[in-house]
Amino acid sequence: MRAWLTGRFSFRGADAEPVQAIPAPALLWLIASFGLLLIPQWDRLPWWLIAACVVLSAWRWLAQRGRVKLPGRLLRGGVMFALIGVYVATVQGRFTVDTAASFFVLAVGLKWLETRSNRDFYVLFFIQVYLAAVNFLFKQEIAWALLTFVAIGCLMVGLQVLNAPDVPESQSAGWNRLGGMVLKTVPVVILLFVFFPRMAPLWSVPLVSGQARSGISDTMRPGDISNLAQSSERAFRVTFGDQPPPYPERYWRGLILDYLDGETWRQREADGFRRPARVNNDGGVGPLQSREYDILMEPTDQRWAFSLENSVAVSDNVQATPERLFRFNRPADSPVRYRLEQRSDEVGASDVLNAADERRYLQLPATGNPRARALAQHLAGDLAPVELVGELLRRFRQEAYFYTLRPPAMPEDGIDALLFDEKRGFCAHYAGAATFVFRAAGIPARVVVGYQGGDAGAGGEYLIVRQYDAHAWVEVWLEGRGWVRVDPTAAIAPSRIESGLREAVAEEGSFLENDLTSPQRYGDIAILQWASLQMDRINYQWQRWVVGYQGQSQMDLMSRLPGGWGLRELGYATAGVIGAALLIAGLVSAVSARRGVRRDAFGRVVDSWHRLCAKTGVPVRSGETPLALAERLSEAHPEVAATARVFAHAVNSHYYTTSAPEGSVYDVRRLSRLLNRMKRQLRRSRKSTFRNPEND
Repeated sequence: MRAWLTGRFSFRGADAEPVQAIPAPALLWLIASFGLLLIPQWDRLPWWLIAACVVLSAWRWLAQRGRVKLPGRLLRGGVMFALIGVYVATVQGRFTVDTAASFFVLAVGLKWLETRSNRDFYVLFFIQVYLAAVNFLFKQEIAWALLTFVAIGCLMVGLQVLNAPDVPESQSAGWNRLGGMVLKTVPVVILLFVFFPRMAPLWSVPLVSGQARSGISDTMRPGDISNLAQSSERAFRVTFGDQPPPYPERYWRGLILDYLDGETWRQREADGFRRPARVNNDGGVGPLQSREYDILMEPTDQRWAFSLENSVAVSDNVQATPERLFRFNRPADSPVRYRLEQRSDEVGASDVLNAADERRYLQLPATGNPRARALAQHLAGDLAPVELVGELLRRFRQEAYFYTLRPPAMPEDGIDALLFDEKRGFCAHYAGAATFVFRAAGIPARVVVGYQGGDAGAGGEYLIVRQYDAHAWVEVWLEGRGWVRVDPTAAIAPSRIESGLREAVAEEGSFLENDLTSPQRYGDIAILQWASLQMDRINYQWQRWVVGYQGQSQMDLMSRLPGGWGLRELGYATAGVIGAALLIAGLVSAVSARRGVRRDAFGRVVDSWHRLCAKTGVPVRSGETPLALAERLSEAHPEVAATARVFAHAVNSHYYTTSAPEGSVYDVRRLSRLLNRMKRQLRRSRKSTFRNPEND
């Protein structure tokens, strides 16, 4: 059975190519680098692709160890077509940058099966360098960047081991050389990073993949936001020009849901088609002014931006909508930074609601939830709109309504069940029910979805808004006041608005109950919270000043230098940095070469011996050993035979005896004395020949 399995998986057709062994340490470094480069993509790649890459690289390593054989062309082609077939079935016609990157990973995995020679090693080396660059399209945090740099280091060490497999301690020497090169080049890299002109690309390719991201969506069903509340992923970070608003005022408006379709709230008018492009993620430069705030938002693959009430755009990468929301020109497929200003007066308020908008914000299904409709009609008959709103909030506040992350499943006519039977729900339940009642009573109303809250980052420098801060509330139209925020959650669970979700559900213990690895789940462990905030601070600064250092940021920094630098000055500075780096590198190389010559005093003595032999008619032959040269010199000049042989033995002892102290002063002096003795013997021989010419 074992022989049969070995034969099956070691099949080599008649056309199989011979395997030329690659040094095992070099191959191991190459495989290690591939494994490290796959780690940042584990949550993006399908599980079968990661498994296939692991199996293919393991197959190659087992072949290196002699356990199996690499497949011939027939089996290799079969494996390739099978995996490509699975890929095509998985993609299902979605051809994006994401799927193209996945196919590239598959191609790298298949390449392991035809890695037979040093040439194939070089091909995989350069392919993996490109794969490292692809990683930065999807992961830009500093931890992933450091991991990618380690993977590139493994590639470099593997390349050095490949070219010097027999040198003792070649791997440790490779790391030492690599570290030295990094230390030498880091200053130049930093200067070029700061001063090299950041020009906008001629074209851009969006990274939107169609895969779901954590975050709010443009539809809201009763349980959607309660599911989102179990995630501690970041939504965005906010830096203020002055003090942030109090916790209860941190309502981050994202989008408006104005159409009720059965039990689902959605936008009546979805975004239309837009030409593919990248969103401008370089908004917000210069010092923050009073009442301004910067938002660094995580990718959502959506166009909406988040803002406080009564805000106006300061950066040009967001535009305001008639509903006082903000939108990007293109979906945010990468972290994006933008700047807003909060005004003290109401921005964009209208004194009159036109007929079309009134019908829009009074829309309800023709049937359903009869008890809620009856309650609305009852309240509308006795109360003015302002009083009706207050009465519904009083009902929520005084009756036994509960705020929970474990709401019961609602039957048909779920709003009736929530208001009159279950009385247990999350913010989405109560916001949707309140909007229904207001509309049924003839008050224009709409659901607003966004986030509420935000916790201080390390040192209180900025706020962190997470997915569990997702929230839904209501805005109603009141004559003479315009759109007014009404939050049923504030009446039912005031602690949710004043302190956050953790406090609101502390009694039922449901906060992040499904996310056991989140540091935010363990708020009572101070050291864990401190470490989490410090890491977040490092990532935040990395994102703002390294990843986000682009054209506007660079010009803002350059404008603060004396004289106010522009593109021309940047060009001069870049040319100067490159020229100075090349000059310094040349000088260092020249000095190192001279030092190397000076240090090898023993080699200089040997070179002098070679020149002496050439002058006496015994030139050095290619590949000739010192002893062979000494024998030829002895035949031509017997008077130096003994000294030449001692000299040759000393050279061999120096270079090939490990116990000899390499380059010791004693060796050099002894060799110099022997060389001088040979010179004197040759001079005496020439003088003797000159005095007694009859000897010739």
